[in-house]
Order: sequence, then C-alpha cells, then structure tokens
Amino acid sequence: MTGSQVSDLLPLEECIGAVENAFKLYAQGKITPPGILGIHVAEGGYHIKAGVIDHFVAKANANFPLNPKQYELPTIQGVVTVYDKNNGQLLALMDSIQVTIIRTGAATAVAAKYLSREDAQTVSIIGCGAQGRISVKMLQKVRPKLRTVYAFDTDEKATSDFSKELENQGLEIKIVDDFREGLSDSDICVTCTTVRKPFLAEKDLPEGIFVAAVGSDSEEKNELFPEVLSSNKVVTDVTDQCESIGELNHAIEAGQMKSKDVHAELGEIICGKKKGRLSSDEIIIFDSTGTGLQDVAAASIIYAKAEKDKVGHQVFFNS
Repeated sequence: MTGSQVSDLLPLEECIGAVENAFKLYAQGKITPPGILGIHVAEGGYHIKAGVIDHFVAKANANFPLNPKQYELPTIQGVVTVYDKNNGQLLALMDSIQVTIIRTGAATAVAAKYLSREDAQTVSIIGCGAQGRISVKMLQKVRPKLRTVYAFDTDEKATSDFSKELENQGLEIKIVDDFREGLSDSDICVTCTTVRKPFLAEKDLPEGIFVAAVGSDSEEKNELFPEVLSSNKVVTDVTDQCESIGELNHAIEAGQMKSKDVHAELGEIICGKKKGRLSSDEIIIFDSTGTGLQDVAAASIIYAKAEKDKVGHQVFFNS
C-alpha cells in the first residue's frame, strides 16, 4: 500500500487508542517486548523495529537526514511488513513513512494525555516537518483547549508549510526566530529534529511544561542536554531501548543518570502501576524513541481496513 493509502486508512483518534492499548498491554506483561536492530552508514542509517500483538509486524526504515537537500528524497524511507502471527503468512506490505509519522504522533498524544497539564493551551514545536505537523493534530485530540502554537525550524519552507497545513485547525500559529521565544509561555514542547548536538537546556524550560523528545531514535541523535533529564521526571516508551538510542542514552553516557532514575515507562502509567503528573509545576520529559509495538498497533488497523475495503494490490508470494 502507498503512503496516501496508509494515511486514508489510519484515522488519528483510532491510532491514538491503539497505541495507548499497545503500551498498556506491554506494561501488563501480556505481549512480547519489541525488538530493534540498527546499522549505520556514512550519511545515515537503517533500523528494523518489530513487535507482536494481533500480528507480527517488522518495519525496515532508512534514515538519511541530508536526503531532502541532496537528492530531493524523504529523510525516512522504508516498508512495513505484516504477518499472521500464528502461521507466518505474509499478509501485507505498506509504505512506512506515514505509518512512522502517524504512530509517533499518536505516542506523543498518549504521553501528553497522561503527563501534560489538562488545561494546556500552548505548545512549542521545534522542528516543523511532517512530524511536527502531525504532533499538533494529535495533541488537539487529547488537549482540546490548545489555542496557540509556537513553531521553530531552521528551514523557512518547513515553517511555511507548517503554517499552511495548520491554518484551518482553529489555532494561532506563531513562527519564531528562536525556539526559546515561545517556550516560557508553553505548556507542551515537542522536539522533532534530526540534530546530533543538544540544544534544549534546563534553563529554557518553564515550570509545569511537558516535553516530548521525539527526534532521538539512534545513538547519534541528541536534542536535550543531560541535565534536562537528570533534573526532572523522566518517562520512557521502553527504557531498555532509550538506554541505547534515546535521550536517556546520552544522559547515562554523561554520568548524570542511571536507568533506575527513570520514573516509569509510559505503559506503567497508563495501567496505573505508577503515577504520572503529581503537580501543576513539575516538569516531565517523555523520551520517545519509537517502538515496534506502535508499528504493530498502526499497521494492524491499516491491514484490517484495507482487506475490508479491498484497498491495494493483492499478490501471492507463495504461488
């Protein structure tokens, strides 16, 4: 299935619910932990993320940050494979870009639902590409009082596209020249860049803000200075994975945190094993590296709808 077909078959609210349930099932020990494999090359890298819930799903992605400028290609390209978990039959192949964007935005929304202030009205988006745009749309589903978006990107076209896509969402979009301009007024911040040197510091964060750190999904990427994590409550998607490729990885390497310092995994908060936000003034960081379970949750919805509506082309590999 193509990217446009994937988008049509994956409603935002339904994806949020499926991703929330995947985190919950994992925390309850009802499903197998997700797996990940990464391989690096000169200008980027490849990773495979896999998980099992209703289906076995494996996603193979190529991630090359220089692609848009050098080759006019997307930063992320790849394919999602869906299998019958009981007999191994290959059921579907689908473009991975939209799966990745939407399921990542869904995780941000789920985390915001449990970790941001309920009356959140203002969000700062640092990185205005496709992930930044979907983050705003997803956040509106769980924080309907959102009214103002501060948007920052080093690419003027990205901020222009951001404004055009979101101008009819009932929001005031404010493009800023420095990401710090809107942070002091923000209840939520989403960082979704490809940078390899941290830029967000503890002194930049106002009391009570919820930060979803989305950009770090490999060992090289790093958006937050270590003290941002060590000084505040940290919630991970999967702690073992964050130790290897997330912001937690860099905080541990800097000697400012240990794994035991992580407050909780998101699923533990969803199922009530641990508490989320305890006060309006605490700062909470969500280390979001993206898991195979999110891909399973999203891809299972797409596959079911595609089969029902006869979307895509049917191919028999075993014939």
